Amino acid sequence: MNTLNNTDSFPSPLGMPGGAIKAGIIGGAGYTAGELIRILLNHPRVELVFVNSTSNAGNKLTDVHGGLLGETDMSFTDRLPYDKIDVLFFCTAHGDTKKFMEANDVPKQLRIIDLSTDYRHKAEGNDFVYGLPELNKAEIKKSSRIANPGCFATAIQLALLPLAKAQLLTEVHVNATTGSTGAGVKPSATSHFSWRENNISVYKAFEHQHLTEIRQSLTQLQADFTEDINFIPVRGNFTRGIFASAYLNYDGTIEDAEKLYKDYYKDSPFVIMSDKNIDLKQVVNTNKCVLHLEKHGKKLLILSCIDNLVKGASGQAVHNMNLIFGLEETEGLKLKAGAF
Repeated sequence: MNTLNNTDSFPSPLGMPGGAIKAGIIGGAGYTAGELIRILLNHPRVELVFVNSTSNAGNKLTDVHGGLLGETDMSFTDRLPYDKIDVLFFCTAHGDTKKFMEANDVPKQLRIIDLSTDYRHKAEGNDFVYGLPELNKAEIKKSSRIANPGCFATAIQLALLPLAKAQLLTEVHVNATTGSTGAGVKPSATSHFSWRENNISVYKAFEHQHLTEIRQSLTQLQADFTEDINFIPVRGNFTRGIFASAYLNYDGTIEDAEKLYKDYYKDSPFVIMSDKNIDLKQVVNTNKCVLHLEKHGKKLLILSCIDNLVKGASGQAVHNMNLIFGLEETEGLKLKAGAF
C-alpha cells in the first residue's frame, strides 16, 4: 500500500507534536456528522477542534449524539476558527455548502471535504475532486478540495467500475435498498417509525439524483457508455446500510469476472470480494464495501453492500482526509461490523 509523506505535497499539519491533523465540522447535528465525530474522536492522528451548529451552539455534543456519551465533553459552537484547523468538513444540507463558500472568505490553504451534493458534478469553475478513492485516488492525494460521493452512488459505482474499466458495460439494471438514516435526521412521513417498520416502498424510480454522478464516473472509464442505468431505489425497514444488486449482459465466465474485479481492487483496502453470498450485517458500522459476483446464463449479477453513513458518507470522508495528508488509508477506519 502506497503512502505519501506529508512534506511531499503539503506543509505539516498544525499543532500537536507528531503532526496531529486539526479538524473542524460545519453542520454538526445530523446522522453523518454524528458518525464523523465518532470516527474523528477515535482517529489516532486527528484532534477535533470544533463542531459548528448555530441551532445547537452551547449545547453538549452528547445532547444531540447520545452515542458519544463518555467519549467527549465538547459543545457545539457558532464560531469558525479557521486559523486553528487544517481540514474543514461540511455536513450541511444539500445546497448549503455552496452558499457558505460564496458568502464566506474561506482560507485557500484550508483543506475542504464536502459531504453534500453541491460539488459532485463537474462544471466550469468547480475545482473539487470527486472523492471516490477507488476511482480518483491519485487526484485526491494532490487536491485540497474534495466532493464526497453519495451513498447510493458509492455502492453502485463500486459494483460497476471494473466493468467500465474493461469497456464491458452494457445496459445496467440496479435494485438497491437503503435504511431510514439515508433520509436524514429530520423526521418525515416515510422515516417515521410507525410507517417504516414492517414496510417497504419504491421511490424516485429511474430518476434518483445519484444517477448523474454514477454516470459521470462510469464514463470517466468507459467514455462511450450511453446505455441506460435502470435504478430502482427502495426504502427498507432498517436503520442503516445499503444492499444493491446490479445485473447486465456479460459474455465472459464467472472466473473472468472475478479476476477482473480482484485486479481492479487489488490496491483498495476497503473493497472486499466474497466468494460466498453476502448480507448487510457484514458491513454495518464499517468503511467496507463487500462485493459478490454470480453468473446466471448470460447475466452477471453483482451484489454490493455498504454502510450508508460510513463508507457511503463519513468514513469515506475520513478516507479522503487520510489520502490528502499522506496517512495510511485505513488509519482510524479499522472498524468491526456490528453483525450481532
